[in-house]
Amino acid sequence: MNPKLRDVAEHAGVSVRTVSNVVNGFRYVAPATRERVQASIDALGYRPNMAARTLRQGRTGLVALVIPEIDSPYFSELAARTVRIAEARGLTVLIDQTDGDAERETQLLHGRRSQLVDGVLFSPWAVTPAELASRTDTAPLVLLGEHDGTAGVDHVAIDNVAAAREATAHLLARGRRRIAAVGSQPRSLNATARQRLAGYREALADAGLPAEPELEVTVPSLHRADGHQAMLRLLNSPRPPDAVFCFTDELALGALRAAADRGVAVPDSLALIGFDDIEDGRFSVPALTTVSPDKDRIAELALDRLAEQMSSPRSPRSIVAPHRLVVRETS
Repeated sequence: MNPKLRDVAEHAGVSVRTVSNVVNGFRYVAPATRERVQASIDALGYRPNMAARTLRQGRTGLVALVIPEIDSPYFSELAARTVRIAEARGLTVLIDQTDGDAERETQLLHGRRSQLVDGVLFSPWAVTPAELASRTDTAPLVLLGEHDGTAGVDHVAIDNVAAAREATAHLLARGRRRIAAVGSQPRSLNATARQRLAGYREALADAGLPAEPELEVTVPSLHRADGHQAMLRLLNSPRPPDAVFCFTDELALGALRAAADRGVAVPDSLALIGFDDIEDGRFSVPALTTVSPDKDRIAELALDRLAEQMSSPRSPRSIVAPHRLVVRETS
């Protein structure tokens, strides 16, 4: 026989309402109380009746996380954190991949997922500001990452301009003066690369250095192979750089391999910085200096905002999550 809320409440020595708050992921429960209730839930083997909850609340307890690439280390790490934090709040996360395809992203904006879930966390690469503004689906939506034209949509991201400026300033402080930027994507609708390029240029300007077009390397995508090819092009140039700021850690790891292939010592002859703080960078040789977005906080803020929208729709907000520069061996 499945235990009831009342059984858990008696076992934990709390009210039925408190047990309900814990089961439903209500945030304002004292940690000690939450721990005691969870211990009673585990001891008694209590399982909430999801069908009854859905009928009672008009909710499914499901949220969608829609990302461009599941196999991208950044997105897979963010997804893992989102699933863990959502689970602690009594939510189940359904993960979908768009491959950055414009048609799939547009379909989602107009309700392809909303009939299944209570809300959507969405990291688009291909939709335009106009398409965001014309969204017809009414399900709660929170955008993740850097996007233009998000005034009418909730949005959680780090300050990419400031982060890129800090990364470039770090290289300048190490005495590097010919600093390349790898990761520009002028045809992409995603604002990530544009913002990181802007921060890079601001740091150069602050140091009285001009932005040199030959040091700003465009890539077709943000993966290791692209970083490898970009680094080879830079090393083959008449005046190779003495430092490289890569817009993702994947690009930086590819660049690191290219430097090793050419016998270029890192960081002695070439300093290198990535962005995203993926696990691979902590175990590369040498270990990768990187900008670390607070992925746990991004997931928490996005889920907080989604919960607020589900309970009572409010005016959209752009929320800035924290980041930090992690200095390791490549700089």
